[in-house]
Amino acid sequence: MWVFSASGCRWLGAAGSLAVALGGWAAGTLPVRGGGGLWEPCGSALTVAGAVLAYLGLTLLVAAWWRYGVLLARGVRDGVLRTLVCWTAPLLLAPPLYSADVYSYIAQGGMVLEGHDVYGGGPSVLGPGELGADAAASVGGNWTDTPAPYGPVFLLLAEAVVGPTGGAIVPAVLGMRLIALGALALIVWSVRGLAGGAADRDGAVWLAALNPLLLIHVVGGMHNDGLMIGLMLGGVLLAARGRWVLGCVLVGLAMMVKSPAAVALLFIGVMIARRDGGGVRGVAKGLVLPGLVAGGVAAAATLAAGTGFGWLRTQSVAGAIHTALSVTSDLGLALGTLLADDPDPVKGVVQKLGLLVAVGLILALAWRAWKGRIDPVLGLGLSLVALVALSPMVQPWYLLWGTVVVAAVAWHSRAGQVLAVFSAALVYETAPSGHTPWYGFVLAGCVLALGLVWLRRDAWPPAASVAPADGLSADLREARSR
Repeated sequence: MWVFSASGCRWLGAAGSLAVALGGWAAGTLPVRGGGGLWEPCGSALTVAGAVLAYLGLTLLVAAWWRYGVLLARGVRDGVLRTLVCWTAPLLLAPPLYSADVYSYIAQGGMVLEGHDVYGGGPSVLGPGELGADAAASVGGNWTDTPAPYGPVFLLLAEAVVGPTGGAIVPAVLGMRLIALGALALIVWSVRGLAGGAADRDGAVWLAALNPLLLIHVVGGMHNDGLMIGLMLGGVLLAARGRWVLGCVLVGLAMMVKSPAAVALLFIGVMIARRDGGGVRGVAKGLVLPGLVAGGVAAAATLAAGTGFGWLRTQSVAGAIHTALSVTSDLGLALGTLLADDPDPVKGVVQKLGLLVAVGLILALAWRAWKGRIDPVLGLGLSLVALVALSPMVQPWYLLWGTVVVAAVAWHSRAGQVLAVFSAALVYETAPSGHTPWYGFVLAGCVLALGLVWLRRDAWPPAASVAPADGLSADLREARSR
């Protein structure tokens, strides 16, 4: 049937994306004030209808994406970039979807322009008439008084959006979406550069950029995780091509968006050490130099921004907010409730133990990469997945940190397929309004169970050309040098 062809999937996914965008005009994360007559709260009946339309559209998008991936795995060649344009275009003028974080970004840009300390207080410090005040009114309750956990590079970008737009909601949101589109372009360039042949480049774009989890949360929700991933992976690509200094500069910029990008420095260090023969001199060079370059970039960006070094003390503020997707937080809360009158100390211990385990796994993967048993890029991707799985705060889109990296070199592997299943499930966890309703978890659980059963019974056929996972083959190095 036509609908099961590659072109059919393209238009089915575009229809799904359009339904998500149209549903968002009624049920998206609409501003409390300042919608300019475009993005205004609707009556309850229209809101419910919009949410239903958005969920149906999301289901069409996921189904089209999955079928498209199966076709690519079977060797079908198709214009994935055309498909990406078709699926992205309907979201461009939509209101914020699936999260209110963009209002925090705009408010924090306003705080910088108004002279407030973004690392000392939250958006609630903005008074009436100040830049970003309308956005601050729409910030989610947990984040109203929370200092910014982001680095100065991202705050400079937010400031650059708020200044020309005067903090007006609609143009400021669209300005932040332009940044998200830039991040998407960086991701596409990076995964195509790291992948092997043409088939692998298509597959890498499928798992990384066509991924509905990325489309709704990076393009629709404008999360700055997309910019962090794009800069980080761009730096890894440059390092893989031998331009490790410039690569570390990009990773340093990524760290000044969100700090988890620092994990990439360890694996760039592995690349440097292996390129120098793996001796003591090479190991020392790999361990020290990437950190020095990225540290210099971080210091220079902080001084240029003029926001101070307060970001060093706000990296853990998000961990104070409980999210149901954090295994260590859930386990710590359960144990604390059983063992103590105050569960918070026990919860804190479990969260720290989880991070220690994550560090151990990251070091083990780096060791395997240094020994040549695993591709350094794949090791980075798996490390970021481990970090997310064991973090004290987990949001659905955090899975993209590792998924996009794995997509670049191992989209067709079992790890890539499992991450695709989890991506398809997690898109349902959050409603278009940004809330996390109980039925979102039910839908996510059903999709996850179905996906894992499918994966067990009907895994993708062997690909004609799959990027090797050892990172040592000459053809992979040649492909990355192009």
